[in-house]
Amino acid sequence: MSIQWFPGHMTSARKKAAETMARTDVVIEVLDARLPEASSNPLIRELRLARQRPCLKLLNKADLADPAVTAAWLGYYGRQPGVKAVAISCKKPGDAARVPALCQKLAPHRNDNANDNAKPLRMMIMGIPNVGKSTLMNALLKRRIAAVGDEPAVTKAQQSFDLSPRLTLVDTPGLMWPKIAHDSDGFMLAASHAIGRNAVIDTEVAIFLAGLLQARYPALLAARYGLDAVALDPAGVVETVARKRGCIAKGRGGEIDLEKAAMILLTDYRSGALGRISLETPDSRAAMLATPLVVAPAAETE
Repeated sequence: MSIQWFPGHMTSARKKAAETMARTDVVIEVLDARLPEASSNPLIRELRLARQRPCLKLLNKADLADPAVTAAWLGYYGRQPGVKAVAISCKKPGDAARVPALCQKLAPHRNDNANDNAKPLRMMIMGIPNVGKSTLMNALLKRRIAAVGDEPAVTKAQQSFDLSPRLTLVDTPGLMWPKIAHDSDGFMLAASHAIGRNAVIDTEVAIFLAGLLQARYPALLAARYGLDAVALDPAGVVETVARKRGCIAKGRGGEIDLEKAAMILLTDYRSGALGRISLETPDSRAAMLATPLVVAPAAETE
């Protein structure tokens, strides 16, 4: 199954973002620390490079990610020109408070405190849905101005605010891109709840997640569900979770409810109940990109 999700309002959101980019000094790209590159929208990179704008990459939800893997990602981004990356949790006010000063370092021409006529530093928050942009916005303004929810695409329109006479901030809607090239990216995004549930089959996403966890975090799987993570195949992991947690479909003669078990596994991952987990590393990303994409043959016409 290939996962694709590009709601109609995102076309206009992209156009508006391109217009705002022309008036922006620094792009703040909020990423999911558990899957930084999979959660990085290539359209954002295209827009900021076209305008030659520096980027502060915030690896949000770092408290849910594998710290060793996050350190590797910080090194990876640290080697990119015009990019500064930091690991944060937007739910921690102290982490969010660091953001303006980090942006200031990326745009030193806006740091003329002696000149009262200097233009304010203009920052623009961007990212895919459900990575924490609205939580960051609320933390920076120290009041609730952006709707926050556990569903992707809560924010639908741009909002602009003054943090101070010298700092302005624009919050943008979550922006996806029209076609997700790599199937594993789609599954990682779905597992992390960045894609609307109407575009995915939860059991397939859970089976993908189970396979990844077996390969990288088998001890966490075993500890959480009391199963042998090595002996089972990924589908067997979901089935075992169903049995261990009493997921029985009503009116089906004791048949296990795989969909309910899938949601248990996905929710445990998303909440951090499984432990600190990263779905991709710089090395696994490089290996994936080195694998040729499989393109389905065009349908024959008579």
